[in-house]
Amino acid sequence: MNIEASKRTVAAAIHAESAEQKRAAVDHKPKAAPGKAEEEFRNYKDSSRQETVERHYRLMRQHQTVAFNDKMQSKYGSFSNAKMTVWEAFMALKGYVDSSDPDSSLPNLEHMLQTAEGIRAAGHPDWFQLVGLLHDMGKIQYLWGAKEDGQEGTADGDQWSLGGDTWVLGCRIPDTTVFPEFNVLNPDMQDPRYNTEFGIYAPHCGLKNLKFAWGHDEYLYQMLRFNQTTLPAEGLAMVRYHSCYPWHKEKEYQHLMDEDDEDLMDWVLEFNKFDLYTKADTRPDVEKLWPYYQSLIDNP
Repeated sequence: MNIEASKRTVAAAIHAESAEQKRAAVDHKPKAAPGKAEEEFRNYKDSSRQETVERHYRLMRQHQTVAFNDKMQSKYGSFSNAKMTVWEAFMALKGYVDSSDPDSSLPNLEHMLQTAEGIRAAGHPDWFQLVGLLHDMGKIQYLWGAKEDGQEGTADGDQWSLGGDTWVLGCRIPDTTVFPEFNVLNPDMQDPRYNTEFGIYAPHCGLKNLKFAWGHDEYLYQMLRFNQTTLPAEGLAMVRYHSCYPWHKEKEYQHLMDEDDEDLMDWVLEFNKFDLYTKADTRPDVEKLWPYYQSLIDNP
């Protein structure tokens, strides 16, 4: 996907800020208004969507390998499937419900607005709000997907390479992943090249040099870079790593991080409060809210 006029739209809304201004934004940590008690989120044991979620992760663990990542990089790396405005891409998710999410049965379009509105209410800068709006947009891969790739081509088909908690490919899958009992199903865990602590990586090589389970995060991250977005590095980290709960929640992969990753984790954690705790049954008014976000996209 090549989002139309990315340099002018998404990039134009990113106001240049000093490092001090950025740090002030992440150090100001207002609590996002939760739709329910915090401990009720990410229930992978007995949620109302348990069967769907568990099936998703079983398939994801079975199929997400280094070879599969290489296949998807080859399939999507030219970003030639479509040329779309942000609004067109956004509307493509109006019927898409994430099968990996135990917390929400709302379409992803509405979840992205809930996230952006939480960030906006907390007083974070425009670029941060735009990350909230865009962060799940990579799920539009389903428009060009195939069932064998976990992207069935319908908004309610198999989604195991579109959403869900990610992990680092090419090294041992940590037991802190959700549904760790499925780790043994992964072919790479039977391959001595990939089933050790470091696997194919050098110590402290940096997260930017790792392969992650393929999904909306990786696709959107690469698409934004392809379009030369001027989202700051902190925003791109939020996009790429927000689903990697083994890293930012469980503190795995410390042995692969470089110095930059320490700072980026703070930003990803700040973003994830809004991504998670703004999920609620109250549905946002898309038509009413969109003009504000369109103004961020259109105006420097």
